[in-house]
Amino acid sequence: MLSEEQILEAYKRIGKNIAKARKERKISQLALSLEMGYKSVSLVSFAEISLKGAHFNITHLFQISIILNVPLIELLDGVQDIIDMSVAE
Repeated sequence: MLSEEQILEAYKRIGKNIAKARKERKISQLALSLEMGYKSVSLVSFAEISLKGAHFNITHLFQISIILNVPLIELLDGVQDIIDMSVAE
């Protein structure tokens, strides 16, 4: 079973992956937010760094994958390692 700390670490990893993919494509947080249907950068900016418990949900990941033209698996890179660590404990 994943601990709260491991889940938070997974959210942080996903946020970092999204920020990296977004920056590589030279897309601002605002542009990504607008493409996702939001009027401000709050969700994207908070979720990229897991601020105040914010995180991307599966629908967000699908949208971001399409908008950034990035395979979904790339956005989840490293999360399996966190899961594997919980199994080993």
